[in-house]
Amino acid sequence: MSEPTRSKIPTGIWVLGFVSLLMDISSEMIHSLLPLFLVTSLGASALVIGLIEGLAEATALIVKVFSGVLSDWFGRRKGLALIGYGLGAITKPLFALAPGVGLVLTARLLDRVGKGIRGAPRDALVADIAPPELRGAAFGLRQSLDTVGAFVGPLLAVGLMLLWSNNFQAVFWVAVIPAAMSVALLAFGVKEPPPKPGAVRQNPIRRANLARLPAAYWQVVGIGAIFTLARFSEAFLVLRAQQSGIPLATVPLVMVAMNVVYALAAYPLGRLSDRVSHRSLLIGGLALLILADLILASSAHWAVVLAGVAVWGVHMGMTQGLLAVMVADTAPADLRGTAYGFFNLVSGVALLVASLVAGLLWDSVGAPATFLTGAAFSALALVLLFRHGGNLPTFRAT
Repeated sequence: MSEPTRSKIPTGIWVLGFVSLLMDISSEMIHSLLPLFLVTSLGASALVIGLIEGLAEATALIVKVFSGVLSDWFGRRKGLALIGYGLGAITKPLFALAPGVGLVLTARLLDRVGKGIRGAPRDALVADIAPPELRGAAFGLRQSLDTVGAFVGPLLAVGLMLLWSNNFQAVFWVAVIPAAMSVALLAFGVKEPPPKPGAVRQNPIRRANLARLPAAYWQVVGIGAIFTLARFSEAFLVLRAQQSGIPLATVPLVMVAMNVVYALAAYPLGRLSDRVSHRSLLIGGLALLILADLILASSAHWAVVLAGVAVWGVHMGMTQGLLAVMVADTAPADLRGTAYGFFNLVSGVALLVASLVAGLLWDSVGAPATFLTGAAFSALALVLLFRHGGNLPTFRAT
């Protein structure tokens, strides 16, 4: 290309990326400390953490069905995204006020409801704004900026924990600030494309409309579920780091390491997905997840844990934006919100199951068994992809 791809990506994609960056700073300041807060301050078990994380993430993904359907029905995305980001910001103070597991669970669920409301409309908005030949790069860029926030947040959390002598609640209060900034940036910085002239809006989940979602789309939904079963909540990466014996305040650095790698990988791998077979990238992503699980199962030494989460980060960069692109490429434009919603519904159920299994294994057998089971699920997914993914569309940009 005579001009760098980044210069061709519409301004709205950049703004949405920075909206995600700010909200992720806020969320990860809390979430990188939350497993430690639950274990050390509230006395929760790994099973309880797995249940909270599984329910929270599953709630977010299930809510995306309804927000995606509504965004298609109304033909507007930004308003729902704004409600979702606003709800996420409002729930941040609840973590600082929580005296026990009950309010933490409530806050986590409400926070993830906000994520669920904003997720599908935001992804559909990215697909609406980005030119088709740059969708991989656009989703990769938004994911990279989102992930920058995901490592800046834990860095701030570590610095403030050291400064304030492991005062969890004080750090949680600071997290309110970037969340509020994220809502303001979305409200005033993103202009939604106008609806197409003459477009007729109707119920997206009518049988006739659902029948318009092709077999290729449902194949992508199945692939996404398999990936989610193989990759449980990242809270278990934090718990594994705690076992390495490093000071409590520095444990969130494991998420910094993972997200630095994730952020660096997401954009170039997103660009790559505009040029090469998606099936090949999916196979590579599963192979990396198997490697990460095996490394994490082998030892709790801090160097080994860092190596494992770094490989995990490359896997995330290779697969997360790619799956979003595959949904956009296989669903009709007027059903994109609904398509993202159903994709995330199935993934949400799979995540709940995966996190519960991980928590049970952690408590009853130990950390190595948790990661070895993840590797086994990944290997099964890899076999299924080899055997039944031959007809998977290439989705190369034209």
